[in-house]
Amino acid sequence: MQEQLDKRRKAAERVTIIGAILDTFLGILKILIGAIANSSALIADGIHSLSDLLTDFMVVAVLRLSHRAPDDNHPWGHARFETVGTVALGTILIAVGGAMAYDSISLLFASTAPDLPTWPALIAAAISILGKEWIFRYTLKIGKQLQSDLIIANAWHSRTDAFSSIVVLLAVAGAMAGIWWLDALAAVLVAVLVGKIGWDLVSKSVTELVDTALPEERVAELREQVLRVEGVINVHSFKSRLMGSQSLLEMHLQVAPHLSAAEGHYIGDNVVCQLQSRFDDIGHVIFHIDTYDDEIHGDVFCPIMPSRREISQHLDAALSRILGDNPDYELILYYHPEYIDLDIKASGQIHQLLVQTGLSARELEEQLREQLSALNWFRELNLWLPPH
Repeated sequence: MQEQLDKRRKAAERVTIIGAILDTFLGILKILIGAIANSSALIADGIHSLSDLLTDFMVVAVLRLSHRAPDDNHPWGHARFETVGTVALGTILIAVGGAMAYDSISLLFASTAPDLPTWPALIAAAISILGKEWIFRYTLKIGKQLQSDLIIANAWHSRTDAFSSIVVLLAVAGAMAGIWWLDALAAVLVAVLVGKIGWDLVSKSVTELVDTALPEERVAELREQVLRVEGVINVHSFKSRLMGSQSLLEMHLQVAPHLSAAEGHYIGDNVVCQLQSRFDDIGHVIFHIDTYDDEIHGDVFCPIMPSRREISQHLDAALSRILGDNPDYELILYYHPEYIDLDIKASGQIHQLLVQTGLSARELEEQLREQLSALNWFRELNLWLPPH
């Protein structure tokens, strides 16, 4: 599992570093050409590109932190740091959109027209659009492959730079054509889109942080897979949540009451293996083995039935009254919230006492049932004699 996480982190870091190199090149290019071509919009766009370096560094830092192995302080792992990083990145997108909208609206209602730029600004804006659109598509592809909201968020952050370069291109073209206000109007529309992208990322991540369940169709698919496992009678108390790119599950598995604890746990382990082999995003799975549907009686069954020691005392007393001795036996208990069934695996000593008393195994079984019938928790008893 940790090896897969390390591979995922390295792939995410690689695409982020490529984006950082591109941001550096485009930022410097736009600032220099903006100064030469008399385009303040292009200079601002270049500063925007260089500011992306800060978010690129933040993404790398968060990736390294979120892919650490679980430790004593974080037994579930560190994937939530990636979610927190996505919230921060989405918040930055909202802030960028707000700033772009404010500047554009101010320009739209300015009393005087801005200075007209020259044609080199068009070329620089076009190069920026192509470069940022390429890195957006590449980063988005990797983010979806890795199922990383943080990388997807960073991809959209790259596209905001492409949008702002489109605004610059329109601004330069419009200004050179005499329609100086066109760039401001387009910038407002782009700013609204950038803010919406940021809001969607923040809302999705906050939903994960408050442990919202997986979509109903996804839960139904998981439950269907669980019920396919041999030995599972029912699954209930099914809980799910997201942690980074992984789904965490908790469930109660109902198995037949006669199964041993070891067999019940084997069935549970098989459920986990089947889920993780079919679904790549399944992380930690907690299962509880039930021998009845405890949803009917409540999630927590506080024991009100007698313990094994108390039941053995009643059974020892009954055997002594019937056989005149207290022989060895193996007792198996089947607890239900309303009753207990008993299986008694008799020893050779009980067989000898039956011969001495002249009782048959069926007669002993009937007399034991009669002796225990007054106990309100008793329902059924079966006696098993060894072969002889």
